[in-house]
Amino acid sequence: MRYVFFGSPRFAAIVLAGLLGKMPPAAVVANPDKPVGRRQVLTPPAVKTMLLERDSDVGLLQPEKLAEIAPRLRELEPDIFVVAAYGKIIPKSILEIPRLGTIGVHPSLLPRYRGATPIQSAILGGEEKTGTTLYLMDAAVDHGPILASSALPVIGMSYPELEAALAKLGGELLLEALPKVAAGEIKPQVQDESQATFTEKFETQDAFVPWEELARAASGDLDAAAVVWRKIRAFDPEPGAWTLKGEERIKLLRADLKDDALSLREIQRAGKMPERISGGLP
Repeated sequence: MRYVFFGSPRFAAIVLAGLLGKMPPAAVVANPDKPVGRRQVLTPPAVKTMLLERDSDVGLLQPEKLAEIAPRLRELEPDIFVVAAYGKIIPKSILEIPRLGTIGVHPSLLPRYRGATPIQSAILGGEEKTGTTLYLMDAAVDHGPILASSALPVIGMSYPELEAALAKLGGELLLEALPKVAAGEIKPQVQDESQATFTEKFETQDAFVPWEELARAASGDLDAAAVVWRKIRAFDPEPGAWTLKGEERIKLLRADLKDDALSLREIQRAGKMPERISGGLP
């Protein structure tokens, strides 16, 4: 079985890392290097960095437009494409190249939390569990029939922690499912549209915590504490939960939820380095 892996950011890099030693792809497609930060330093996507660190001999393609590499993809004669957070819309003409279709790796229990921010949305929604789903991609977003899924408990994890756990789970699911798909041993299950929910991209303002709400959270208001704690975890590291104390902007970096109250552990004042605190308000 030959497959091509499409993915760019950290989530994709973790998924791919789980495949390399046991079932490496015929090629990897990632976004081009791009300028990052105030100094606009040309920076490779996480998938490329991981492949270089592992000294992998898997071929890497970084086209501006997928049409540029369509002939090369056809030459590879892939059975399957695997897409994990590639970051660009893949045209139907590309999706149809592999004879068995294209498998998407999505960090939610589809059809819940389709769209751009499934991990953050699951945390903000107070979900006790979420998971990773493999599905056959079609023209709609996160819509195709499901091949496999697996759940795990959220248990207070921050976004980076949950992202890593879900990506690792995605690699494990692929190792088990890809041979079965190739052998025709999995019957895709149509998603229940009545259960579908959708997520959108978040803005910096979405991570704002009013000072009054933060005070209630720290004083033992369980509802306020739960909401603020979720924001701190979901928006770690970007854009970062934040509040205003008067005119001073403060990032809320780390917190615990104990005895129905929010206990802040680490904050960052504007223009300052992060600082540790022992509960209470900054």
